[in-house]
Amino acid sequence: MRKTVGGQDVWVVEQGAGDLRVFVHCSLGRHQTLMPLAGVLPPARDVFFDLPGHGRSADWTGEAYQTDVLRIIEDLADAPVHLVGHSFGATAALRFAVEHPDRVMRLTLIEPVMFAAAQDRDGYDAAMTPFIEAWKNKDLPAATDAFLRMWGAGPPLSDMPPAMREKLVSQIHMIPAAAPAIDLDVHGIMARLPNVQCPVDLIEGDQSQPVMSSILNGLAAGIPHAERTCIKGAGHMVPITHAADVASALQRC
Repeated sequence: MRKTVGGQDVWVVEQGAGDLRVFVHCSLGRHQTLMPLAGVLPPARDVFFDLPGHGRSADWTGEAYQTDVLRIIEDLADAPVHLVGHSFGATAALRFAVEHPDRVMRLTLIEPVMFAAAQDRDGYDAAMTPFIEAWKNKDLPAATDAFLRMWGAGPPLSDMPPAMREKLVSQIHMIPAAAPAIDLDVHGIMARLPNVQCPVDLIEGDQSQPVMSSILNGLAAGIPHAERTCIKGAGHMVPITHAADVASALQRC
């Protein structure tokens, strides 16, 4: 159902019973992308939501995107929580755990795009040049296509149905909107990583962008109880393409 959470008009789905798990999906995605992963994990009270401007949530009109998502998580986490975040969603989950460590019983970060944690960004910065140039030139379809080629797992933008293309292009402005938080760490998350005292899963695909391993190196160096898992044959969309492997990793940790 759609309701006001954390000051945002968002679509929220809750299912099951037991310990609380909250799932936070990736940019340009929707809550359904993480439901298959939840389906192969042990039963729990699972809560999903569409990020502002995504899925069935209202358009985003704020100024600090990650902060707005953080406020949603703060409202939804009404009990000790296992937070499961993917990509940008993982950066919001990490920030919640840093700012509210007493409210998190477990933190799962799948391909977290916390670029400020990366010790080696040269290859990533070069790979992002087509996106950056298209954005500067206000060529939104080209920017969307460049972003999806780096981080997506589906067909090129030109091969998608018109309605899907239009939706994705309309969302692309939220990528640079998140940059201050994840590229520049304007909220000082890296310095506060030791705040996170719960078990933390750091999960990547071995076919993802090379910068991801560098990001996880940086996070693992600062988080006291982090366990790393690399899923063979998987890329950035590992919780969608390899849900069973991710679930197995979580259950053996």
